[in-house]
Amino acid sequence: MAKRDSIILHILTTEKKVEVAGLAERLGVSTVTMRKDLDALQAKGLIVREHGFAMLANPNDVGGRLAYHYDEKLLIARRAAELVPDGGTVMVESGSCCALLARVLADTKQNVTVITNSAFIANYVRDSASVSCTLLGGTYQHDSQVMVGPLVHTCAQEFYVDRLFIGADGWIDGVGFTNADQMRADAVRSMAASASEVVVLTESEKFGQRGAVPMRLPGKRVSVITDENVSDEWRQSLERSGVTVTIA
Repeated sequence: MAKRDSIILHILTTEKKVEVAGLAERLGVSTVTMRKDLDALQAKGLIVREHGFAMLANPNDVGGRLAYHYDEKLLIARRAAELVPDGGTVMVESGSCCALLARVLADTKQNVTVITNSAFIANYVRDSASVSCTLLGGTYQHDSQVMVGPLVHTCAQEFYVDRLFIGADGWIDGVGFTNADQMRADAVRSMAASASEVVVLTESEKFGQRGAVPMRLPGKRVSVITDENVSDEWRQSLERSGVTVTIA
């Protein structure tokens, strides 16, 4: 992402809503250039424009969450994409890092199949001829834009892949990765049963947080790809639990 785009997202993440003319003045560009930058960010689902203002997309859906720490998430996604060969098949759960992984695969790989329970991801890569997307059935969650429920489990049983990529809402030492939503956690466990390895994609700040629902992935090889700001304390906690840590 261009440096100016990153600055725009940082400003909007902090201030939520900014006048376009004022934003152009702060960044030292014309309003025409600023509108072009904002149009490009809006096309990626990161922001919305309205009556001379720019604001973040809905923070409760995946598109809105993409804007937070976008550069760090993109680095994580690019590192994760290195694990996927041309012609490979992977499962990808919902989340902003996971969505960016799917986009990177669409832009850099050939003939990749993505099996996902995320309607957002299926739509996010719909323009790519390089990715074939299989959307697992289930009950649709509006904000998270994912399929959940027993039908996800039934559908996931029809596949087996080397890797499942997931997001996380937190980490608890001695418990493991956590999710804020029971139904999404159940969907992760259903998909994990059809994968040899689970790869968690998450920014380092999540290690200071915790969701209410443990993922509980016993017997699975688990690794995590995160950013360089992860502390030694959290890294040691992960490694004590048998989680392989990769820094993007």
